Amino acid sequence: MPRLSLYKPEKGPDYEFLDKQIYEMFSVGGTDMHLHKLLGTDLTDEQVAAGETNLTSTSIQDLLFLENRDRRYEKDVYTIRCAYNTADLDFDLTQFGLFLQNDTLFVTVHIRNTVKTINRKIIAGDVIELPAMRDEYALNDSNFALKRYYVVEDVNRPSQGYTQTWYPHLYRLKLKKISDSQEYKDILDLENEDGTTVGDTSTTYDTEVHINNAIVAEAELNSLLSGYDTAHFFTIQTDELGNVELIDTDSDGILDEMRKPVKSGYKGYLLGDGLPPNGTPFGIGIYFPTNAEDGDYFLRSDYYPNRLFRFTTDRWTVMEDNVRLTLSNTNTRDTQKTSFINNTNSDTIAGEVVEERQSLSQALRPKADE
Repeated sequence: MPRLSLYKPEKGPDYEFLDKQIYEMFSVGGTDMHLHKLLGTDLTDEQVAAGETNLTSTSIQDLLFLENRDRRYEKDVYTIRCAYNTADLDFDLTQFGLFLQNDTLFVTVHIRNTVKTINRKIIAGDVIELPAMRDEYALNDSNFALKRYYVVEDVNRPSQGYTQTWYPHLYRLKLKKISDSQEYKDILDLENEDGTTVGDTSTTYDTEVHINNAIVAEAELNSLLSGYDTAHFFTIQTDELGNVELIDTDSDGILDEMRKPVKSGYKGYLLGDGLPPNGTPFGIGIYFPTNAEDGDYFLRSDYYPNRLFRFTTDRWTVMEDNVRLTLSNTNTRDTQKTSFINNTNSDTIAGEVVEERQSLSQALRPKADE
């Protein structure tokens, strides 16, 4: 009589019977999950030069940082039965601050059913949508439920997935919520029923951008502009000799009033503010008025930077540009910081090409072998 043993070198009828019963548990008591299969990443220039044409899900795009940023996902979505335990998401107060606990989800799937469905095992980088966790009553303008997407971080075989035959039947997936980042662009660009994208409704990107823009706008209101403020200084019109120009206002031959200045009398770095001298009234718009009188000022807002003009008889003469802009990052180049302070131009000094930001003493210092 042969020796009795539940383990056999080959997967026999016992394994098949147990595997069917285990999958039946998922069919009856499990739930659906929608899997977006990772195809791979965009090919690098070196891969294209080497003649590679196919995406591979096991390659690493950036070997320095060990990242796969430009991920591509299959358009078809696979439905697989799974099971997971729900848990409350609580904040844990530690010595380092508030930390979100239990934000990792562990999902169990059937091995053979998974491989049969997607023609390979689930790997890190696959994105999973759990329809049972949709939020149908979210506080937004959408008329449909908010979807929940997770990315697979790790795959292993749990201890409860082994049967008496010593063969595994289950995979245990470690899931984390996806972020609004470059890796998941294919997922976030998927369209909803109303034409919006998943990224528009399932992430906080728009809200964070709105908050950031509001902070920048408030900072610009409370901070000084670039350059120097001369609007509060009084300008006096002088002649070529530097004397104050006087005019006769009542035609009695006596010079009894100073002539109004044509433009600001101050010169320097970033002084133009687009304002007439001494608080003179002016107009603003994208085209000149047709009923202008001699001496009128007008600020063209369609010029960048805005440009102040003065009307004299039959023409509009340029007075100054409004170069006193905000100090935010969007206008850094407009304030000449990039070209004036951080000068990256090169020059030839003592027959050697050097950068302008390099110290002249270092450029002119003789080398050791000279």
